[in-house]
Amino acid sequence: QVQLVESGGGLVQPGGSLRLSCAASGSIFSINGMAWYRQAVGKPRVLVASISSGGNTDYAEPVKGRFTISRDNAKNTVYLQMNDLKPEDTAVYYCNVEAQTTMFPDYDMDYWGKGTLVTVSS
Repeated sequence: QVQLVESGGGLVQPGGSLRLSCAASGSIFSINGMAWYRQAVGKPRVLVASISSGGNTDYAEPVKGRFTISRDNAKNTVYLQMNDLKPEDTAVYYCNVEAQTTMFPDYDMDYWGKGTLVTVSS
């Protein structure tokens, strides 16, 4: 099994910054893709940013130029640096990891964190 623990959410004023972290632990054989999703109240969960094992990144249009995803493979951790935050960025942010475990090293499985709330308000 793989456990994901997110941190870094909170209340911030418009124009401010936050940095989210997500650390993976457990019986990890390897980690492939890592990503951040978000879900606002009354809306579906959507992809915010993703990063491949090789470091290739992709961003949703609303966050391009403001958010940066990165990863530290030695720490099994993915980050989301969020700058110039807007009220519409308010949501619960979820970490998603595609990983292989030591028990099933040939299978990719999706794992989710419990989410961290980001509130952008004055």
